[in-house]
Amino acid sequence: MEWSPAVWVSDSRQFAREVIVEAKKITWPTQKEAVAGTIGVVVIVAIITTALSLVDALLGQLIQWILPGG
Repeated sequence: MEWSPAVWVSDSRQFAREVIVEAKKITWPTQKEAVAGTIGVVVIVAIITTALSLVDALLGQLIQWILPGG
């Protein structure tokens, strides 16, 4: 591998060209798809948060029952 500035510039230009080619292949979701995905994520996070909160509360009560006066 050559370590000259000319090679660095050439490699950088080639990399930039490849990035542009790949960027043109990107397909963005429609607004409807983006909204549906966001709502799905919010619902799943709410469900997991509720479940973990219940487990935390139950384990806290269990620990208080096992170790009274703590």
